[in-house]
Amino acid sequence: MQHDAHFYPSPSRRMATFGSRGMVATSQPLGAQVGMQILQQGGNAVDAAIAAAAALTVVEPTSNGLGSDAFAIVWMEGKLHGLNASGPAPQAATIEAMKALGHERVPEYGVLPVTVPGAPAAWAALSERFGKLPFADLLAPAIALAEEGYPVSPIVNQMWEEAHDIYRSHDNPALKPWFETFAPEGRAPRPGERWASPDHASTLRAIAETKGRAFYEGALADKIDAFFREHGGLLRKEDLTAYKPEWVEPISTRYRGHDIWEIPPNGSGLIALQALGMLERMGEEGRDPVETLHRRIEATKLGYVDGLRYVTEGNAMGPSVDQLLADDYLAERADLIGEQALDPKHGNPIKGGTVYLATADGDGNMVSFIQSNYKGFGSGVVVPGTGISLQNRGWGFSLDPAHPNALAPGKRTYHTIIPGFITRNGQAVGPFGVMGGYMQPQGHVQVITAILDDHLNPQAALDLPRWKWTKGKTVEVEPHFPDHLAQALARRGHDIVKMADTLSFGRGQIILRNSDSGVLCGGTEPRTDSAVLAW
Repeated sequence: MQHDAHFYPSPSRRMATFGSRGMVATSQPLGAQVGMQILQQGGNAVDAAIAAAAALTVVEPTSNGLGSDAFAIVWMEGKLHGLNASGPAPQAATIEAMKALGHERVPEYGVLPVTVPGAPAAWAALSERFGKLPFADLLAPAIALAEEGYPVSPIVNQMWEEAHDIYRSHDNPALKPWFETFAPEGRAPRPGERWASPDHASTLRAIAETKGRAFYEGALADKIDAFFREHGGLLRKEDLTAYKPEWVEPISTRYRGHDIWEIPPNGSGLIALQALGMLERMGEEGRDPVETLHRRIEATKLGYVDGLRYVTEGNAMGPSVDQLLADDYLAERADLIGEQALDPKHGNPIKGGTVYLATADGDGNMVSFIQSNYKGFGSGVVVPGTGISLQNRGWGFSLDPAHPNALAPGKRTYHTIIPGFITRNGQAVGPFGVMGGYMQPQGHVQVITAILDDHLNPQAALDLPRWKWTKGKTVEVEPHFPDHLAQALARRGHDIVKMADTLSFGRGQIILRNSDSGVLCGGTEPRTDSAVLAW
């Protein structure tokens, strides 16, 4: 039987998913299955998130890997906890060093944009603080998937082929191990074709046995160091050994009687909070769908230009989070939103190719987790014999010393990956997230307004046609975005571009909990291979 795994001539519909003892929503069905397996073995939501995250490095290598960064928001013991597991630039990474190598900006691919990976350390930190099951048990399903192989899913295939074409166009010896690992037959694996990675399994086993230390201190760190020295990279074993993820206090804004939570900068969740804060100050939305869409787009644009201007690590930002979320500043920014589309400019508040997953257990614990290699497979660098594909987060740094996000040794760059969480009256409502590079804060705004303004269930909120601001007055919309709305927005001055594909519009997961009954309601992304499983 022959069929095309990418061809769907008829619209399909998913229903919201309900459960009470646990729920796992991920961007790839096998990842969700692993998380559910851990829940049913007595693990909690944190255990399930770790296991699913490790599995996704195997079954969705097109978006994340063992060399990823990660962020998490955890609801445990009646409180929110944030984890920032993004890694800093190597100590040898200076603006002067980069320019001496002939670069006016940080390269997108190769060894130079690689910063310290945080994902393995994130798994270990989460397990140590909140896990119930032994850490090695959590990685066992991922190890089995890597050793035995699995059938590649359709969207993973699409992204794999795109990466293959990109890396093939670069004449860079450091990318050769990528082809040996991920395209040994000279092409990407096709949908339904089994793919395995024994090297990946071996590395996962070393991480499992040492609770991550092998990656940062042991033989794996030695292999990373040697490869970077060989190819003129800046990352060293000392950078890996010194790394520790940071527990942080999530930041929030009030929206329609709920608190919306994000990880503080260097994450870009602040953008979504600014946009929602402006919309909150503009009052309840009316029934005019065009005005509603226009407001949401304009608020997002204004939040984005502030974020792109100011968000970086810590004190280098200039304005603080409190200043950027201050009532008077957001009201001032909201006042800029009129009848016509803006060409947005950042304000002055100082006046004085990612995977996202959500888990929940029967005890009310919930996790919003995201990890990413950034541009698809990331830098294109794979350490030979390890299966470790490394992110290219350093590409986000500026080589302008005056820019807030200027490259500096040991500094963490502006980060696109952001987990979200909703609470109401001090109680957990649930985790949400929309992965996809610079789409992420925009996706957060769209799903939160869909849930709290449009009163849609999680699946319906994820099904809605999406828009994406790209620059100036340009807004891209999905192929099935209603023409009458696109035309009405164009009359408001928006430059509407209808796209032929949906993949660039983000991939999300949502789990919400009814505080009275404890029933969980979940939705999963229709734009990818994802699944939400309930128990």
